Amino acid sequence: MRVAVAGGGPGGLFLAALIRQADPTAEVTVFERNRADDTFGFGVVFSDRTLEAIHQADPVLRRALVEHGRHWDEIEVRLKGERIRCGGNGMAAVSRRTLLLLLQDRARDMGATLRFSTEVTLDDLTGYDLVVAADGTGSRIRDALGTGLGVEVETAGAKFIWFGTDHLFDGLTFIHESGPDGVFAVHGYPISDTVSTFIVETDEASWRRAGLDAFDVSQPPGSSDMRSKKYLERLFSDQIDGGRLLTNNSRWANFRTRRTRRWHTLSPVPVALLGDAAHTAHFSVGSGTKMAMEDAVALAGALAAHPDDLPAALAAYERAAQPPVRRIQDSARPSLAWWENFGGYHDAFEPWQFAYHFLTRSITDARLARRAPDYVAGAHRRWREEHGAQPLDTPFRTPRWSAPGRLVDIVTGPDGLPAAVRGTGDLPLSARPAPGAWGALLAAPDTEAGLPASFDRLAGQAGLAGQDGQDAPVLVAVHGGTPLTRALLCERARLRERLPALTVEPDHDLDRALTTVLSGRADLVGVPR
Repeated sequence: MRVAVAGGGPGGLFLAALIRQADPTAEVTVFERNRADDTFGFGVVFSDRTLEAIHQADPVLRRALVEHGRHWDEIEVRLKGERIRCGGNGMAAVSRRTLLLLLQDRARDMGATLRFSTEVTLDDLTGYDLVVAADGTGSRIRDALGTGLGVEVETAGAKFIWFGTDHLFDGLTFIHESGPDGVFAVHGYPISDTVSTFIVETDEASWRRAGLDAFDVSQPPGSSDMRSKKYLERLFSDQIDGGRLLTNNSRWANFRTRRTRRWHTLSPVPVALLGDAAHTAHFSVGSGTKMAMEDAVALAGALAAHPDDLPAALAAYERAAQPPVRRIQDSARPSLAWWENFGGYHDAFEPWQFAYHFLTRSITDARLARRAPDYVAGAHRRWREEHGAQPLDTPFRTPRWSAPGRLVDIVTGPDGLPAAVRGTGDLPLSARPAPGAWGALLAAPDTEAGLPASFDRLAGQAGLAGQDGQDAPVLVAVHGGTPLTRALLCERARLRERLPALTVEPDHDLDRALTTVLSGRADLVGVPR
């Protein structure tokens, strides 16, 4: 078999080595448009829990992390002068350049041919039995195949820029700094004995107020945004002890989440997509490098299992590789949403609750407690100190209605919609203003694209007080939609409109309810009875 791999990143190189390892008669050629020692970005980070399949396939990554990388167990969240640590998060990182050089050596040792400074198109590769598109999120191979693969791309609103720094962090560190132009946040982690990765995120309004939109994005790859470098060095000077930011094609971008329904085609030639060419997940949860290397394990395994049936091999590759990628993307979506809204959380929450809100953006209280029982116990203790009771046992009180705890029963009407919430008397829920004490009933949208219209309806309900003697709602009850859209609509009610929020959940899940209340995503959790 003759295999052409377009793209000499970690996924493509790892695949070349694995194919040759399984079948020394296979002819594998990797084409990389950059030089052998070129690399954009600084480091790659891996969770200890996610590397078993990669290590079993080949020990090259394990050696890279042990011999050249940095390992840590704690995540640190910095906010308003406080530093909050949460253990149980074993991770390791290594310089991307170091990893690439080791993977290049491994591929050569296995007998693969590597051709650098060589950019190829699909037309250049017609003589191969299989073409693997491992050429990144801007894949020319994938784009040449047209629309039949079912590609969907969502562009995030938050801005991010990727630097390094000569300041050495202890481990994965999240810094949130309020400056004259807005709130900026950092993902920092060590990748060697001398350098850390330093990714900055902010919202577009803060980015523009700071004048960071002046960089000419039409400049060719390689040039970095030096104005942003100087601005961020000043803003985060105390956090990095006056250290320098290091550039490498450092320029602002909006993260793009890519989902692809089909990862292979047999026409005009057999092509398989791998890594960022097929999928992306926000770097706060998913490691693109890890996912690409796992794709390589799945594709090499499928080819070895079906040596004489390429269509069966490519179908088996999709069946094996797609489900774990979907799980990562599903968990990355609420994490990305958190980064799109963190400025509001920065202003609204005390540091302990901000950190808990952040750490539970994709997982529940019970799952976090399995990793870091002491940290979670501390968050529960802070709630009790402030409220005098456990989160779900804390009374909810307003001048017009109250409930003995934060988990309440919802009465449904004949149409199946929430009609009232039980407390010290049933509180009517209505989508229209009602006399006396009432709760505004809002349906969450099925996708985030519908949130702006929902926010407008919420603002209209919140602005009713004083209009023709109308009382504002006692609370906002949010139902339907998805867990993420319900949470974002409840947070909008609490943090922007200053109205208590109740999320109507489809089932009685005490763990999720506890997480919702303790994190400040909603004041109350209701379950239909």
